[in-house]
Amino acid sequence: MFIGHFAPALIVAARPNAAGLGTLFVAAQLVDIGFAALLVPGIEAMRIIPGFTAMNPMDLYHMPYTHSLLGTLLWAAGFGALVWGVTRHRAAAAGAALVVLSHWFVDLAVHAPDLTLFGAPPKLGLGLWNHPAIAMPLEFAFIGGALFYYAARTTAPTGNRRLWLLAGLLALAQTIDWFGPKEDAYSLAVPATMLSAYALLCAAAWWAGRNRTPRAAA
Repeated sequence: MFIGHFAPALIVAARPNAAGLGTLFVAAQLVDIGFAALLVPGIEAMRIIPGFTAMNPMDLYHMPYTHSLLGTLLWAAGFGALVWGVTRHRAAAAGAALVVLSHWFVDLAVHAPDLTLFGAPPKLGLGLWNHPAIAMPLEFAFIGGALFYYAARTTAPTGNRRLWLLAGLLALAQTIDWFGPKEDAYSLAVPATMLSAYALLCAAAWWAGRNRTPRAAA
């Protein structure tokens, strides 16, 4: 998934004492941000194979530090500790850590078998990227349900305009990801594009959520 990963961030952000929406959007994609960063020096690796799956040409064959369950747990613990250090709120830290951890389980549904438990085989993945008729509506149902949940359980003085602008940006990003041009071979443009997209969406989430508060706390 791509924007579907942000669904847990929206759900957790609706809770009292949660970290900000921008922070939780970072949490949602933290292991992919780490993966993109580790691609640059070659610590983790991928290749482009057109037709590798029906929806995604990326063969993600070496991701032991970011996309193993153990690795994701360590990223979650580290990010949770960072949030606790900044906020001193256990609820904020725990929620952020859970959002990081959710990434592995969401990936498990869509990836070809390339996820691991400890960085070594067996490799896991249910492969919904080979079934677009299931994966596409599932992605939009996941993020759409989370957006409505967040809108219903938070409030802002200016209403929901910013939130629906964020929703539009997420839909545009996903459409480009699905139907836009694909790289024919791996290059540094791949991690650069990934990091740029995450930065834009996390900044938009910060802007959309900065004046929203949970209704129970309003």
